[in-house]
Amino acid sequence: MPGRPPDPARTCHNARMAAQPPTHATAFGSLGAGTGATLALVNDEPVAAAGDDILGTGRAAAQLARLLHASRASTPFTLAVDAGWGMGKSSLMRLVDARLRAEPDVETVWYNAWTSTGADALEGLVKSVLVRFERRTLKRALSRISRGRTVVRGVRAVTTALGGALGAAGLVDELWTSWDAGPEARNGMREEIGHMAREWAANAPRRLLVVFIDDLDRCSEETVLAVCEALKVYLDVPGLVFVVGCDRSALGPSGLLRDLSPAGSAFMEKIFQTSYRIPVADNDGVGAYVEWCARTAGIEGMLDDGLKRLLVERSGRNPRRIKRLVNGFVLEATLNPVWSGFRPEAVIRTLLLQYFYPEFYRMMTGASNAPAEDVVGEFTTYRRVRRTLLATAPPDPQEAAPEFASYEEAGAFFGQYELSAPAPEQDGEAALEQLERRLPVGFPEHADDPGFTSLLADLLQVQDAERLLVLLREGAPAPVEVPDYAEPPVGVGSAPYGEEEPYGRPLPPWSQQGSPMPPMPAQSQPGYSGIPPAPPWDTGSDRPPSPPALEGMRILWVDDHPENNTHLVRTMRGLGARVAVVRDREEAEREMAVGRFEVLISDITRGSDQSAGLDALRHWRTSGTYNGPAVFLSSRITPERLEAATALRAPIFNNGDVLLNHVSEIAANPGPEPPVPAPRSSAGPPG
Repeated sequence: MPGRPPDPARTCHNARMAAQPPTHATAFGSLGAGTGATLALVNDEPVAAAGDDILGTGRAAAQLARLLHASRASTPFTLAVDAGWGMGKSSLMRLVDARLRAEPDVETVWYNAWTSTGADALEGLVKSVLVRFERRTLKRALSRISRGRTVVRGVRAVTTALGGALGAAGLVDELWTSWDAGPEARNGMREEIGHMAREWAANAPRRLLVVFIDDLDRCSEETVLAVCEALKVYLDVPGLVFVVGCDRSALGPSGLLRDLSPAGSAFMEKIFQTSYRIPVADNDGVGAYVEWCARTAGIEGMLDDGLKRLLVERSGRNPRRIKRLVNGFVLEATLNPVWSGFRPEAVIRTLLLQYFYPEFYRMMTGASNAPAEDVVGEFTTYRRVRRTLLATAPPDPQEAAPEFASYEEAGAFFGQYELSAPAPEQDGEAALEQLERRLPVGFPEHADDPGFTSLLADLLQVQDAERLLVLLREGAPAPVEVPDYAEPPVGVGSAPYGEEEPYGRPLPPWSQQGSPMPPMPAQSQPGYSGIPPAPPWDTGSDRPPSPPALEGMRILWVDDHPENNTHLVRTMRGLGARVAVVRDREEAEREMAVGRFEVLISDITRGSDQSAGLDALRHWRTSGTYNGPAVFLSSRITPERLEAATALRAPIFNNGDVLLNHVSEIAANPGPEPPVPAPRSSAGPPG
């Protein structure tokens, strides 16, 4: 990502710090060595056997299985196993399934709704149920349907005759084909399924079929409605019980199904006759789970009681989050040379910050354009200045309270952003508002978040915290030399853009010089723009699409540090784009003079000029030099920059994956510009 050149004095200081040995002897990179421990990753599969049940889910599963078995006379009904992401829905359902399969008069079937899309979910679920019926039951149903339809009687007679060669799946396919013939055929579907279910259940008195549907809250709205249609319209017949794993809060009008009419909302309420909300495990139970994960991963000796408590508290007692944190710890211990010499507590606290506040972590570990490139120091100073400006009474200079900044310190902080120092008698809120326009947009939100501030304070209290922050930002020294055959950075030693093959795409109308460009939708102000590449607790409900080909697309990328964008440029070229990489405004204008481009990507800061990219685009828009889509890539997004970029019809992203998806949308829709994707703010700690 773009960033200002490092200050030479700061660089020398940081290099000396990185070379200094830590103040303690324990080397994290060698932890586990010599102890006989083998580090391993913990799998994220649901519990399927009682022996793997650490949180005591098996007790609830046994009781729930007995209840379902005893309720056979009350079928049909649907039970929701309700819990948030990672709280054990699938594990509970798997254990219930194992209990029920031990009963001679119970059949079970699993259907993962996430594997289907839209209307296919209706067909997939119905077929998953029918295939559990006996083959003779299916054949008789197919025969009844054939006899009842004079139009297709000849065809169905042949099908029935051939039924002897078909297995259960083939017979189910034939049944579905007959029902899919039209509305009249579909109307009889529920009645026929009920007939089959009663016939199947009669083969063994009071027989029960339990259908487990998992991950419903991770599906699209269309898929959810298709599953609900199957449950309520076609499969609501005696002998069937549905156990649906989902987060009920995600399926209401204010959640996934936000566009439902009131009638549709009432329909959803009818789907689930009852719900079981999985309770959050107590601290002792989760503590035992942490110890089990640590033993499995081979890091039990690295986590003292304090770190175990930290994992319990900061994870929100969420089993999946605990596994992710333990696995992250193992990967860092195994692969990241930054941690050589640091204690495990430093790793755990850094991972918590990375997982819960990915946007701040991205700034903390990259080019943040903060004073001295230290966004942590910038935030902590901002928070102290903020308290001073919002205090009802000026802080006493004699007391020197650490949570407040003196007016001299506040004045110096304002000066870093070319703002006048606030006076004690000045309106503090107005001064603060002026300052926050030049700070990252997430700062005010994080300053009010006790989870974030306490986590950051904990990180700053670890041994060698300053050295750690430098290494996270600048990287550890490479353990081996870079081979001679390493590829050069993009823009260095690469072929001139003009020597590439001729363009293969027609120019969109707005790419002609002086042509008006379609208006761009207004961009909402994020709490840090962009989406993390792989959010650690992502439910998967909004799986990002693979970027389409950019075949022949012409892109001009302006950045005075092109080496920061090497991977993205190569990715775009691999997708077929023609990417010209230049370092400044003058080089960009020379490229524009000989060719036209469909997308302009630019940094904002160049050297000491904090608005070079904005100023250049403003000039090109005004002069008509470039009227096409433009995108800014910057690690530092402030309200002031957002306002300026919006006026220039250019979104700002701080994440390369999001930028790539946006460019892909432009490639897929070369007319009007695609809307800016709605940003997601950093996830906070649970609770």
